[in-house]
Formats: sequence, C-alpha cells, structure tokens
Amino acid sequence: MTNRSPHPIRLLRTPHAARCVAAAALVSIALTGCNDHAAQTTTRATLVRTTIVQPRDRQASITLTGEVQARFRADLSFRVSGRVIARTVDVGAHVNKGDVLARLDPAEQQADVDAATAAVASAEAQLRVAKATFERQKALIASGFTTRTVYDQAQEGLRTAEGVLEAAEAQLGTSRDAFGYTVLRAEANGVITARNLEVGQVVPAAQPVFSLAQDGERDAVFEVYESVFLGQTDSRRVTLALVSDPSVAAAGEVREISPAIDAKSSTIRVKVSIENPPAAMTLGSAVAGTVKAKAQQEITLPWSALMAAGSRPAVWTVDPRTQTASLKPVTVGAYEAGQVLIKGGLEPGERVVVDGGKLLSVGQSVTEEGGQS
Repeated sequence: MTNRSPHPIRLLRTPHAARCVAAAALVSIALTGCNDHAAQTTTRATLVRTTIVQPRDRQASITLTGEVQARFRADLSFRVSGRVIARTVDVGAHVNKGDVLARLDPAEQQADVDAATAAVASAEAQLRVAKATFERQKALIASGFTTRTVYDQAQEGLRTAEGVLEAAEAQLGTSRDAFGYTVLRAEANGVITARNLEVGQVVPAAQPVFSLAQDGERDAVFEVYESVFLGQTDSRRVTLALVSDPSVAAAGEVREISPAIDAKSSTIRVKVSIENPPAAMTLGSAVAGTVKAKAQQEITLPWSALMAAGSRPAVWTVDPRTQTASLKPVTVGAYEAGQVLIKGGLEPGERVVVDGGKLLSVGQSVTEEGGQS
C-alpha cells in the first residue's frame, strides 16, 4: 500500500526553486530582447545605389576580320598533258602577261608537228598531179580527143586533192598549237597565289597548276555569321584597316553577299570592294572591317543591375513614394563588356538599383545612395 503525503509538495516555497524560476525569467527576457533586435534588423532599410534610367541614342558597330583578295582570279593549266621539265615562278611572284610560267617536254608534240608537215607535203604533191591531169583532160575534151567521163574523173580528183591538202594543213596548224601549249604563259599581270606542280611531274590536260590573282581591283572578303544580318546597318559602307597596322585604312562598299550558307562554318561570304586600296594592302593581308548600325534609343545598365525573376532577366526598381524595392522582368537587347542593353520592360524615369540588389527582397525598404545619378 502506497504512502501518500497528506499535504501536496509546494516547490515554489523552497529557496532553490525560487532561484530556478528567477533564472528562467532572466533567460526569457534576454531571448525577448534578442527577438526585438532581430525584428528591428529585418525592418532596417538596405543601403543601395540607384540610377534613373533614360534612353539614349546609341549607334552600335560591328567589326570583323577578313582577307584582301583579287577581284579577278584565274586557275591556269596546260591544254595538253605531259611531263614538266621546267618551272620558272613560285608562289608570291609577280608576273606580266606573256611571261613563261612552266614548260612540258615537247617531244610528243614535236613528233605530231613533223608528221603533219610531211602530210602537207604529200598532199601538195598529190594536188600538183591532180591539177596536171585535170588541165590535160580539159585540153583534150576541147579538141574532142577524150570522153566526158574521163574529164569528170579528173575534175573530181582535183577537188579531192585540194580537200586532202586543206585537211593536212589544218592538222599541221593543230599540231603546232599543241606544240605551243607545252609552254604555260601568264594570261594577265598579277601575282601567283598557288602552285600545284613540280619538275618531273606528269600533269594531265586542264588540271590547274597555278592560281593567278590579277592586278587591279581588290576585295576584302569576310566570313560573316548569319545573325549579324538581323540588325539594320546604317549603309553598305565599310571602314577597312590593316590588322597589323590600323593606320593603313581605306573605305569600302559591300559588293556581293553570298546567297548560300557554308555548311561547315555556318557563315555567309561577303565581298567588300576596296576603293583606292593603299599599296600596303597587299593580297592576303588581314583587314578589320567595321560597319555601323542605325542609331537607336536604348537603356544601358551595368552588369551589376541585372538579376533574375525565375528564368527571365529582371532588375530591382524602387518606388519613389514608398521607398520599397520590387523585381521587374526586362527584355535584354544585347550583352556587352561591362554593360547590358535593355530594349523592353523599363520606362524612362524609373529608378533602378545598380548596386546592392543581391541583398534585397520584394517589398523591402531601401535607402538610396546617389539617387540622382
């Protein structure tokens, strides 16, 4: 049987219990003070730097690197096949019209010329005999000492001999031309830009062995990404300058835009005619071409102003009446070094946080620094 005290235990009457209650009260007061301090911290305004956005006229420019090329370029080849016995020029050499570039072994063509010459001599002899026979039959038929059939045969033999001689002479001309084709000559003044033969090599007819960039007009050729054409350029004018020496400059104009996109590089070839190219702009020189876009009004903000609202870019704006921050989605037009161009989502006169936005939350009070910047 359990013994029970006739009186309940009163803990608060003992000195030890009183001390415990007092300690608990002090801890509670301390914690309450901490909570008040935390509440004051969350309501304290955050110091940020802001700016008032104003659209400004901005003219962007695009600079690409290209190469100086000749307006007219020709691939040179032999018209006959043979073995190369001489090469007189190399890549980079400047040649004049008619200069000898290479020679083939002419033994085969010389044999053809000799055979054609002999055929002409034989045909001439046959023609002399046919003429003599016809003249004799012509005199006999006038005196009545031959028949009409024999006369006609003599006349036909004369015509045949004349045809044989013409064919032999034509063959001789063809053989002589082929003999001349064993020497490859420059067709115009220019610079050799490529070579595909060596001495001793057997080359077939019509195979390109030299590339000749003709003197005269020059083009700057650029490989341009298709996205560049999405913007509107101010004109077809292009400013050109040597990459190695920017002081060597010239003006140009877009002459040709390829209608097809290169399958490997996904670029479009653009040719810019160079007006009065300087002497330093030699073939193969690397040039920088700059074209300006039409001036547009755009809002420019530093990179630090750009935030995110979900998956969309956004910026913090400050309500001038309540001095509270709100996150506003924007549309970015372009990204540049150190700044971002906003093309939609902001109105002129709005105040945007450009520094300190990482510590903000929606509806938070802010203290502006440089508010009239």
